[in-house]
Amino acid sequence: MHKRPENWVKKKLESGSPVLGTWCVIPSVVSVDVIASCDIDFLVIDGEHGPITFDIAQQMVMASESRGVSPLMRVGGVLGAEILRALDIGVHGVHIPNICSQEELKKAVLHCKYPPQGDRGFSPFTRASGYSHERSFELTKWANEEKLLCIHIEGREGIEKIDALLSIQEVDVVFIGLYDLSKCLGIPGEVEHRSVLDYAEQLAGKTLKAGKFPGTIVTKEKQVSRFVSMGMKYITFSVDCEMLLSSYQRASSAFKTMVCDF
Repeated sequence: MHKRPENWVKKKLESGSPVLGTWCVIPSVVSVDVIASCDIDFLVIDGEHGPITFDIAQQMVMASESRGVSPLMRVGGVLGAEILRALDIGVHGVHIPNICSQEELKKAVLHCKYPPQGDRGFSPFTRASGYSHERSFELTKWANEEKLLCIHIEGREGIEKIDALLSIQEVDVVFIGLYDLSKCLGIPGEVEHRSVLDYAEQLAGKTLKAGKFPGTIVTKEKQVSRFVSMGMKYITFSVDCEMLLSSYQRASSAFKTMVCDF
């Protein structure tokens, strides 16, 4: 009999606790197992920018759940087939990038939810359904209630439409893409620029007022307290490839300095 996995990250968010995760672009079950052993709350498998295929993604989901860490997946956009496959492999929620209009968001909801909220396609013979039809009604109802829907606000159009987007009940997390936001403001990469931070704070405030969870990405430890104090509840810390690169760069630099001292 299939046991429903608990959506740990959603439970923590609803308790009022900020949560910490990271992005995974490396298609590796082993790297996910290592990351998930670090007592983080969630990880996001990146199906938009990385080379991760769905067969590897499902194995990454399984590794993450084995450590009690919620796996989510970023899909390429409001793409019904990708959203369906991501949910069917058992992710605890989906990230949908660059939402710009209420119409676009309503389409995303239709893809994410089973009737009556949406029209998500249904097969009981998937990992998410326990590979069996025996508890179909219970599992579809549970999926509608428990799967996180995280939308990304990444440009001027999304910012301008934020009130309309927040009116959609099914949205759980509003993720403020600082890098795309900096790009549209003409200062690409300057995510600590005052104008970027002002927009982030305004969006976080509106999101909290609407009863939803604001989130963003940080790349430095000192940024965490700043964004948490701003009201951010859903924090992703850097990306697996950058964490790997920077760690070895520091080791290499330290070694070369030490050798030069001899």
